[in-house]
Amino acid sequence: MPTNTVRHHRVLRAAPERVYRAFLDAAALAKWLPPHGFTATVHELDAVVGGRYRMSFTHFATGASHAFGGEYLELVPGVRLKYSASFDDPNLPGVMHTTVELREVFCGTEMEVTQEGIPEAIPLEACYLGWQEALALLTLLVEAEARA
Repeated sequence: MPTNTVRHHRVLRAAPERVYRAFLDAAALAKWLPPHGFTATVHELDAVVGGRYRMSFTHFATGASHAFGGEYLELVPGVRLKYSASFDDPNLPGVMHTTVELREVFCGTEMEVTQEGIPEAIPLEACYLGWQEALALLTLLVEAEARA
C-alpha cells in the first residue's frame, strides 16, 4: 500500500524550548494543530518516550470528527521529537511517523518537520495545506510576547 511523505521548513522567532513545548502541551496542540475549519480535543497526552497521545479533529461546520493517536518515540527537549500516529478510521490504514528537528539560530529556531507514511487515501496536497495552516497558527502562538 503506497504512502506519502511531506516536509516543512520554518524559521521561528522563538526559543527552541518554546517551540518544543508547543508540540507536547495539550492546550497548545488544541490551539494550533487543527487545520482551518476544525477544532481539536486532546483526549490523552503522556509526553514521555513510550507515552501515548490521542486526539480528535472536528469539522466546525458539519460536526464530522476523526480521531487518531500514537506513541512518543523520541523526545530530546528543545532539539527533536518523533512520534507515531494512526487513524481510528479503517479506511486510513497504517502508521505515520512525524519527526520535528529544532535548531537554535541567531533569530530563534530553525524547524524541520517530516511526516512519513501518510495513507494513500489522503491527497498529498491536502496534507501540505493542513500542515501549512497549522504551522501558521504555531508561529502565532510561539512568537507572541503577550504579557501574563
